[in-house]
Amino acid sequence: MPLSPPVGRQHLHTRRVTCQGFYRDDGLFDVEGRITDEKTYEHANEWRGPLKAGDLVHDMSIRLTLDHRFKKLIGLRVGPGFTRAVRQRLGGTHGCTHLVELLGPVATTAFQTAGSKKANDLQLAHRIKIGKPPKPRDPNQPQRKPYMVDNCYAWASDGEVTKRWVPQFYTGPDAEAVRAAAEGKEIEMDG
Repeated sequence: MPLSPPVGRQHLHTRRVTCQGFYRDDGLFDVEGRITDEKTYEHANEWRGPLKAGDLVHDMSIRLTLDHRFKKLIGLRVGPGFTRAVRQRLGGTHGCTHLVELLGPVATTAFQTAGSKKANDLQLAHRIKIGKPPKPRDPNQPQRKPYMVDNCYAWASDGEVTKRWVPQFYTGPDAEAVRAAAEGKEIEMDG
């Protein structure tokens, strides 16, 4: 979404957050996050001496390894409340503000990495390779609502995205007709 044109201003600081998701050979997922901060001007640093414009003030990384269920990080569920729980355990003098802050985008990247069709295909191939194929899905068991429905404006249960990609969870005024039209159709969605 483009921003409106700004008034005259001077650029002072840049923070970059980079998150990358990886599928590992052992069937797990790694999500790595990196946060950097830099100033556009020279300034003093008590421990490092003068820093020139563009020198990194912070350059910190973290790696989150997810098990095959994508849900545990030392006993924490990566989902609603994750960042709050991390702040409770690692906030203040128990951790580092920058790394705790980085875990929010890392957790989101974990969902984007592990929730994709490609990740599911890799996970299935790995489970077959190690002799532990998943049990067939019971067609009579109701499908679970995808995590993104009602967790984002675009994925509102009564919105067009939900209507198109997961019509069985659509709640708009024409929900019955939409669900009936989608009945029996295979709708493939990649995260």
